[in-house]
Amino acid sequence: NSNTIDCVWNGMTLTDEVKKGMETSNPYCNNAQVVVVKADVADQYQDEASLADLAFAVEAGSAGKETVEGLGLNFTEVAYQSDALMEVAAGTSDACVIDLLMAGAMIGEGTGYPDLAYTVSLTEEEYVVGFRKGSDLVEKFNQFWAAACAEGTVLETAKVYGVQESLCEQPAGLTWEAAEGGDVAAIQAAGKLVVGITEFAPMDYLDENNEWIGFDADMARLVAEELGVDIEFVVIDWDMKINEVKAKNID
Repeated sequence: NSNTIDCVWNGMTLTDEVKKGMETSNPYCNNAQVVVVKADVADQYQDEASLADLAFAVEAGSAGKETVEGLGLNFTEVAYQSDALMEVAAGTSDACVIDLLMAGAMIGEGTGYPDLAYTVSLTEEEYVVGFRKGSDLVEKFNQFWAAACAEGTVLETAKVYGVQESLCEQPAGLTWEAAEGGDVAAIQAAGKLVVGITEFAPMDYLDENNEWIGFDADMARLVAEELGVDIEFVVIDWDMKINEVKAKNID
């Protein structure tokens, strides 16, 4: 219980597994799981029935893996969604299932994968931030996020990364009170907020200066500022995200 990581914030889909293992924020973005294939064959894969014979690449521990597994499709697990895209581009997998927000940022004309396209939308879902069970940081986050939405800060940041159409409406009038001996007090005493992430554009990714940017990363910095602490990003094994939070390896 080293208490070194405070939350998981990386375009995390709200699933039954996440609900069971973590305390979660109010949903902040809408998303979907979509099928990505080579653009020159995209017209052949326009519904679920057409996917039966494809070999998929999926990120371990992801909503994409859960979706493909639930449909009984053939798949290989890779470390990250970006690796799944590389599998399709290289021809080592026929298709992959990734987040719609990532597909919109990374494939098609003007991107690093101009020869890929997304076709079938398999699910509709929501992104949340994950915390330890019982953490008072959850209410603090929800209060901050709702206020930042009302002030226009969330929308302004979302527009930078093209995710403004995916924002979830937030409840008004949220309040927060610090819990004695709670996570917020511990974070402020430590002087930093430690956020568990993976590289996942447009939410979290490294810029040319090797600094983390993205919609989630930029907003996480504002949460740290609200708490009066520094920010630290820690790359985690996404398949082990719930264990990381429970073990207090992330905040």
